[in-house]
Amino acid sequence: FDEDADDEQMVSTNSGRKRLFSKELRCMMFGFGDDKNPYTETVDLLEDLVIEYIAETTHRAMEIGRTGRVQVEDIIFLVRKDQRKYARVKDLLTMNEELKKARKAFDEIKYVGKYQNTI
Repeated sequence: FDEDADDEQMVSTNSGRKRLFSKELRCMMFGFGDDKNPYTETVDLLEDLVIEYIAETTHRAMEIGRTGRVQVEDIIFLVRKDQRKYARVKDLLTMNEELKKARKAFDEIKYVGKYQNTI
């Protein structure tokens, strides 16, 4: 039993960096049919792959776009030939705009209500 704890500690210290997405990846893995508590090694490997993909995509976006800045358009350009990724990016951007509009409308209603209460 103590050996398992030592193994887990070695895995986290061997990587040399803090795990950023472990909780989210565990939830996603469970949602896609994995065990509720997947192996830490599996989650760590998946996180390494995700970080590598993000880093590579960011570097490619920096190469094609303006120097020093990654724009949304750069990411769209990179995924344009992959139908699934392109559709997902478009969906996320659309949802983001809808959320912005909803927040703005909510803030305006809240502001108007607050203003009317002071009169």
